[in-house]
Amino acid sequence: MKFTFRRPDSYLAKEKAFSLILLTSSLIVLALLIAIFVTLPLSSLESIKEFGFGFIIGSTWDPIQGEFGALPFIAGTLLTSFLSLALSIPFSLAIALFLGEYYREGVLPTILKSAIELLAGIPSIIYGFWGIFILVPIVMEIEIKFGELPYGVGIFTSSLVLTIMIIPYAASMGREVIQLVPNDLKEAAYSLGATKYEVIRRVILPIARSGILAGLILALGRALGETMAVTMLIGNMNSVPTSIFSPANTMASLIANEFTESGSGLHLSSIIEIGFVLFIITMIINLIGRYIIHKTSVGIN
Repeated sequence: MKFTFRRPDSYLAKEKAFSLILLTSSLIVLALLIAIFVTLPLSSLESIKEFGFGFIIGSTWDPIQGEFGALPFIAGTLLTSFLSLALSIPFSLAIALFLGEYYREGVLPTILKSAIELLAGIPSIIYGFWGIFILVPIVMEIEIKFGELPYGVGIFTSSLVLTIMIIPYAASMGREVIQLVPNDLKEAAYSLGATKYEVIRRVILPIARSGILAGLILALGRALGETMAVTMLIGNMNSVPTSIFSPANTMASLIANEFTESGSGLHLSSIIEIGFVLFIITMIINLIGRYIIHKTSVGIN
């Protein structure tokens, strides 16, 4: 005897409705991305016509004289973001390995996980206040020892705060992917006489590296767009930084400082173009990150 299963019409209707909701949500997100990509250049059209590519390589930002160049802010953004990413990698990887491989359960891992989640949820302005009262005096002492002018604020100070802010994102994702490494592979390595270090180096990290890189790219995106903490600690100087201790400005901090005072005209258009440049840089870095993740995943397979 042959039996056939027939789904009720109500079930099919719910499935179609759910699929429609998912499709609509995806299209809305895509429409928002397209709207941002179209609105920013249209709103900065006056600046684009006035300066052209010279806006990207220009180093002068003078609203009084009507001269605007984005190079100091591009340099400040990239320096703070990549320096903070480089400083965060050892700590993020160490925390991910500790929680994902060495101590998955217990009182200490629970406390550490809660602390990481708390760090991720603290408002950025609190980090800024903490940096002013704690980090700035310490950095001033370091600058004096290196023979630098003791500003206290600058690229290095804002990078230290950004490092603390982005560690939770990279560490959390790294911990998740490390926990997903199959136990059979690790047990096979141990059975062949491998040490803990060798298992981590030759089994866990090669398998989990695409996820770890994804966490680092997420952390970098967080650093690129950070505003308040950086604004309070970077010094807000509209010039190309000459060292990691120099006061500078980022694209996000410039927008926060000058947008409300820009009024209209060329100044406002230039600030909006700064936002468009930040959008493009973020998108390019994310695409490069996805390409690297794809390459590392292919290499594993």
